[in-house]
Amino acid sequence: MEKDDVLHFNQQMRDRTRLFAINVYKMMQDVRMNGLSFISAKQLLRSSSSVAANFGSAARGRSNAEFYSKICIVVEECDETVFWLDFMIDTGVLTISQTNSLKKEAEELLHLFASIKRKMKAKRS
Repeated sequence: MEKDDVLHFNQQMRDRTRLFAINVYKMMQDVRMNGLSFISAKQLLRSSSSVAANFGSAARGRSNAEFYSKICIVVEECDETVFWLDFMIDTGVLTISQTNSLKKEAEELLHLFASIKRKMKAKRS
């Protein structure tokens, strides 16, 4: 991949992950919560925003090792976001229709970043 292609991809992913975090935030603004649901909502907001923050940090990485380290965190946070979306559906805090597009995006991001992680791990070996 050419340097300009990498820069373009990184910017696209920064924008995409940031928009994802914003959309989770906006969805949660409309949800009525009690004490227990607030805890899971907070976890969902933290993990989804962490995807964006850590990808931004990965894109600014000074080395392949630093990029790989941050991508590992991004993958974990994407996976956690999928978990919290499922958990909140299963507990009745959210509905499938409320989360459908966000869950799809979280899973797409998870697959994308997990693929990058696998390719980088294979390169390092």
